[in-house]
Formats: sequence, structure tokens, C-alpha cells
Amino acid sequence: MSKIMTFNELRSIKDSLPEGSMHRIADELGMTVETVRNFFGGQNFSLGESVGIHLEPGPDGGLVCIDDTTVLDKALAILAEQKPN
Repeated sequence: MSKIMTFNELRSIKDSLPEGSMHRIADELGMTVETVRNFFGGQNFSLGESVGIHLEPGPDGGLVCIDDTTVLDKALAILAEQKPN
């Protein structure tokens, strides 16, 4: 399932994650930490892979079309754990 959001929204999610979340996401999804960082806008393709996001220039950092929301879904689940019940 694909999703479209602004780059600033994606970065806000990344910035809201607790410390260690990049490693946790990578471990749980069986990918490198650099691949997870690339999902959130990093560009280290020598150590990480592309993760199926496409950037279009525009306001709020432009639009991000996410082909596979697995990393995003895991990040949102981690954020949900942080909310008090």
C-alpha cells in the first residue's frame, strides 16, 4: 500500500522516535540501520539500500511517495507505544 506525505511530516515522525528506534526497526525488519535512515531521508547507499520512496520538490520539503509503508508502520507503532493509556 502506498502513501503520500510531505517530507517535513516524515522527518517529524523520525525526530519524534525515541533513541534507538532506528536500530530497533532495522532489527525487527531484517535490514541495515542505514537502509532505515535512507527511508527517512538519508542518502547513504553504500551501506544501506533504497527503500522505495520518491521525492517531489514542493512546499514543506516536497512530497514523499512511499511505495512500501512497512518502515513507516513500524515507526508509528513505536510512537504509539510511547503514548500513555
